[in-house]
Parts: sequence; structure tokens; C-alpha cells
Amino acid sequence: MRVVIVGAGIAGLSIGWRLRQRGAEVTILERGQPAMAATWAAAGMIAAAGEMGELQTPEAEFGRYSSSLWPDFAKEIEAASGHAIDFRRNGALMVLSKDALASHPDALTPSAARAREPMLTPAIPGAFWMPDESQVDARALGPALAAAFVRAGGVLSVNEAAVRFTVHEDRVIALHTAFAFYEADVFILAAGAWSGEFGGLPPEALPPIRPVKGEMIAVAPPAGDRVPTSVIWGNEVYLVPRTGRLLIGATAAEAGFDTSVTDAAAAWLSSRALGLMPGLATWQVVERWAGLRPATPDGAPVLGPTSLGRLFVASGQYRNGILFAPAVAETLARLVLEHAAVPPAFDPRRFQRGQGT
Repeated sequence: MRVVIVGAGIAGLSIGWRLRQRGAEVTILERGQPAMAATWAAAGMIAAAGEMGELQTPEAEFGRYSSSLWPDFAKEIEAASGHAIDFRRNGALMVLSKDALASHPDALTPSAARAREPMLTPAIPGAFWMPDESQVDARALGPALAAAFVRAGGVLSVNEAAVRFTVHEDRVIALHTAFAFYEADVFILAAGAWSGEFGGLPPEALPPIRPVKGEMIAVAPPAGDRVPTSVIWGNEVYLVPRTGRLLIGATAAEAGFDTSVTDAAAAWLSSRALGLMPGLATWQVVERWAGLRPATPDGAPVLGPTSLGRLFVASGQYRNGILFAPAVAETLARLVLEHAAVPPAFDPRRFQRGQGT
């Protein structure tokens, strides 16, 4: 089977790798460089509990399942690529408000929370420890997945944007770029926030994806200060430890495809982080950046076939692209190769049937 995937972010690379491992001939087309958009901008949290708590929605269950796949997925990526991705299952602290304490009878006291993370302010009401939360270095993950895919025999074409699809008798038969003409048995749109922006396709076949801008900053400690060991959630932000610095995220703004950074966002992130850890006032901002999350009208991803034959989509992961990656790859591989049932909550065709808003 010949498969062409549009987009070499974490979704496209993971799907392509899984399909190639199962014998498909896979070409991935990337408009820029692999994993340099939302994947590169991500904090790298594998945060089913932090993002979804104890919800029992299809999206939350999918996230918990995907989180369970990550330890083996990470080992496999490192073995196949020869690159370290710094996967760590070292837990996270959710700082609770006074109102939230009532629903967490096993919450840590302020002193117990500060025993785990001494930089936390003593003014916090309490915190909830989430031992199964994980993280990965997203900027190492992208190149590692690209290497694993290519080593498996996949074709990765960079700086080659998809321009227009050719449709015949209600199915996609080809894809044009500025350099080549691709025919395949299956085409997969995995272009993140750009997944709804392709020519030659009828509007009802395109997923209703919109970009949501997220800005982050990174701060570095002065000599002698220690970077926290766990992810910290609270005060509308999250703090993610990396070697020698701390990531602080993230804003959410409907700003189209704008990826510029703003002083207002940096100031907001800093103030929120200081509310959790006042000692960060002496830390230096060493980087600012922005990325575009792919969002859908109902907040759930779009995974599966479109209204056109041979055309599939894997997008709409919003804040959970890293978390969902292994489960997205597994789902699309089964849909394409085994004609498995489409998860109803994630079916891209739900919008044209009027099930989405």
C-alpha cells in the first residue's frame, strides 16, 4: 500500500513510522522542516491527569490510554533512532485552590507540597500529587521520530508543501506539490493547524481546524538555585523543568496564523508563575516563543476518513499532540491497514452531519 502523509509533526511522523513498520510504502511531505511547528513549541508534557483530571469523556479516556503507551513508545523511538528524547515519568503537582480542596481529600498540605518543591509559596492552600504524569523533550522528540521513520525506510521530503489534491469520482487520486505529482492508495492530512487549508478539496471534506496561538517563556536560575524536579500546575499556568531552565506556559489566543511573541504574554506568564514560586523573580528570561495549536469546534480531535475516499485526517489534538501521539499512530494505522471502526467521537465526518457545532 502506498501512503502519502501531509505534515511531519509528531502526528505525521508517528503515523508514518507505524505504517512503515507494517509494510506500507510511506512518503511524508513537510512544508518546512520536520517537527518545527507545534511539536517544537510544545512543553512536552504527557499530562492526562493535568489536562483532563477525572473526566470520563472519550477524549480523556483516549488520553489516559495513550499515556499508558508512552513508556514503551519512548524506548522504541530511542532504540530505532539512536537519539535520546529525555522521557521521564516523574510526576506532577497540581496546586489547588481553596474551593478545589474539598474534592481532593488526599491532597497534600502546603508543607508537604513544599517538601516536594521547596520553591512553592507557603500561601498555597494545598496540592494534589499525580505520580503517573510524564514528560519528554519535544525538541529532541521530533528529530528522533524523523530519524526512526527514515531508518525504517520511509521517505521524508522537507520544504515541499502540498499545493492541490486531484479528486475523481468522490475520491482523492493524487496530490500536487511545486516539485512533484504523487499518486497513492491513501492520503493523510496531519498538518496541524494547517490541516484545513488545502486546495482541490470540497469544503465538506476539509476538517474544521483553526489555529489557537500559545506563547511560552523559559527562565534560567541564578547560580546556586535548583530547577524544580516535577511539573507544577496552578494559577492558570504550568511550569515544566528542563536541564538548566524552567518552561512556563501557556497563553491561548485566537490570532490566526500569527506566531509573533508579545510583551503582554510574557508579563502575564511571569506574573502567574511568580504567584506560585516567588523566588522566580531573580531568574532570567532566556527564551520566548509561540506555536499554533490545531483546534476543532467541539474540542475533540479528528481522526479517521473524510467524506472523500482515500483521504484521512489526523488533527485537532489542540494541547494534547504529545500526549496523544502513540494512540493516534495506532488508531490511524489500524484504520488504514485493517479498516477498523472509526472512533465515533473523533470521526471527521461528524461535523458535516451536523453533530459538531
